[in-house]
Amino acid sequence: MITLYALITGYILDLIFGDPSWLPHPVRWIGSLIAAGDKYLHRISCKTNRSQYWCGVLLTAFIVTITFLVPLGLLYLLKSISPLLGFIVEALMCYQILATKSLKAESMKVYDALQKNDIMEARYQLSWIVGRDTENLNSSQVAKGAVETVAENLSDGVIAPMIFILVGGAPLGFLYKAVNTLDSMIGYKNDKYLYFGRFAAKLDDVVNYLPARISAYLMLLAVFLTRYDFKNAFRIYRRDRHNHTSPNSAHTEAVCAGALNIQLAGSNSYFGKLVVKPTIGDPIREIEAEDIRRANKLMVATSLVGLILGSAVRAFIVQFG
Repeated sequence: MITLYALITGYILDLIFGDPSWLPHPVRWIGSLIAAGDKYLHRISCKTNRSQYWCGVLLTAFIVTITFLVPLGLLYLLKSISPLLGFIVEALMCYQILATKSLKAESMKVYDALQKNDIMEARYQLSWIVGRDTENLNSSQVAKGAVETVAENLSDGVIAPMIFILVGGAPLGFLYKAVNTLDSMIGYKNDKYLYFGRFAAKLDDVVNYLPARISAYLMLLAVFLTRYDFKNAFRIYRRDRHNHTSPNSAHTEAVCAGALNIQLAGSNSYFGKLVVKPTIGDPIREIEAEDIRRANKLMVATSLVGLILGSAVRAFIVQFG
């Protein structure tokens, strides 16, 4: 039960404090390790497509293994010394794995700028959380980008880590974050990473397959509880949940789009080139700044539903399993 209490404590700490810039974050360390390994492997041996692929497999295996074993060993040692000390450290680990507050905070910077009618600042703040070109977006398009970020990252920033922690404690939570970080850094389909990052990208698809779908159903329950449009959310989810190049990304976006009666996704410009993508949801009304706040309300509600139900399942298994 220590892990369950650590998760609940970590979740509360995350809601209160988020990710202060002055606090060293393990994900940044993981990112630095990935960058160093990427640079080294590309320099010494990644010349052919085949060698690039296997170098990517090697890097992925190393990063995932080390980010799982280090916290596992640390917690084992601390819990053998003092269960209380082990609980405190695991709670702090859970706090750093979850990203509920930071996801809300970053998207609300866009909301605040739009509320002040400062479109330049809104575009700038959006550019920190999306990959698309933002310099020519209007206020509705800027709001859309922020809503999409909240909806899509609900799973990999909050619910998926929560699930992995419930299953295997903070060490498994860090393993998930390592896979997620690998995909965000080397999982691109460009000349440099097409083969090198292929394994990491596929592994990310695999580990997110169930969490993405669980997140969508938890969000549907949150839609019902928050009295958004549940009927339309369910309809759009069933229709548009596969409208994305990723097998997982559109699930929570579809629920959010239906719940708020808006249309998400569609074509966007990336590095000056138009990328055509399918839309998610129906354009029942134009997206507005207030939808960022609504999306965040839905995101936090979903995280609470996930924590409550997940904790109940974990407690039941521990008690009667």
